[in-house]
Amino acid sequence: MPDLLMTRLFLPAAPKEGAGRPSSIAGPGVFSVTFSEAWPTEVRMVNVGSDKPNIRQVATIAGVSHMTVSRVLNDHPNIKPDTKRRVLEAIEELDYRPNMVARALATQRTRRIGVIVESAVAHGPTSILRAVELSARAAGYSVTPIALHEGDALSPQEAVDNLVTQGVDALCVIAPRSSSVAALRRIAITVPMLVVKADADPTFLTVSIDQHAGTTLVVDHLVALGHRDILHLAGPLDWLDARARERAFHSRAKSWGIRERPIVVGDWSADFAYDFAKGLTRLPDYTAIFAANDDMAIGLIHGLHDRGFEVPTDLSVVGFDDVPLARHFLPPLTTVRQDFGALGGAVVEMLRAAIEGRDIPALTRIPTELVARASSAAPRESR
Repeated sequence: MPDLLMTRLFLPAAPKEGAGRPSSIAGPGVFSVTFSEAWPTEVRMVNVGSDKPNIRQVATIAGVSHMTVSRVLNDHPNIKPDTKRRVLEAIEELDYRPNMVARALATQRTRRIGVIVESAVAHGPTSILRAVELSARAAGYSVTPIALHEGDALSPQEAVDNLVTQGVDALCVIAPRSSSVAALRRIAITVPMLVVKADADPTFLTVSIDQHAGTTLVVDHLVALGHRDILHLAGPLDWLDARARERAFHSRAKSWGIRERPIVVGDWSADFAYDFAKGLTRLPDYTAIFAANDDMAIGLIHGLHDRGFEVPTDLSVVGFDDVPLARHFLPPLTTVRQDFGALGGAVVEMLRAAIEGRDIPALTRIPTELVARASSAAPRESR
């Protein structure tokens, strides 16, 4: 059966003067009508029948070749804006949906990104995954995620094998542990891979929130309030983000001449921080605590309250993440806001460049913002 069937549709005689002309004609096919002052008596019709519309029908409606339609679908840069507009309007008019299997066979690409997520229930990794999915969708890509959990039998090797078997064009690793990155280095990977981490890497593409700048904002904020003795409640130091924040804290504290004291290493959970605060036998010498994430900061505030200490009267507490509940806790939490949307966009843009053979953007670090709220104030001895 031919793709297009050209027929003739004969219309009734012209209506009486003043009756007006229809602006469009409904029918089972796609009509191409050019009205003049005279009433038309013949119309060319493209009959698409019951089959799904195809790329050649889109090309006919848009008045271009099917290769031009293909270039528009593949976001080719050298397409005139007017041509792109006409093709997109034809696609919408026909409700055309590209055959993804055929496209993959023709281009050797599936337009799919595989994502390996560690601790997918935590706020940071979950937010990054959601941002990557939204950015990928806007760029015409889909995302296939696999979660790795502590104690899970699934190894990084198996996760990579699973995604590559599904034909992904590229891989992304979110919130990695240093041990997982070391394991990935031993795997022969045939597609571009990006790791969300702060430091440049000789093996992988990298992009991240600027952990150093965010931590510097915290230390500078507390110093400006008058604090000179600050405890850092770190995340697990096998996590690259936790390690980056811990190093940045020590570096900035040293530059201010702040007293050096051992850090406390937590596990990211509010329960750990609550137990730590509840276990204090007296009001400590330090006057502020910087927690490596908001969950631990909120656990600290709860534990300090139950221990009989007030925030920020006795101790200031600052977190990192700006989770949705941070502004509603009592007191509202001072924290560092991370722009996960910008991070997701940077991840997808860098992977698209690698997939499409374009120049790879330089290492991207997404800026952070300090959100000062009521959990931080001047130290108790200066009041």
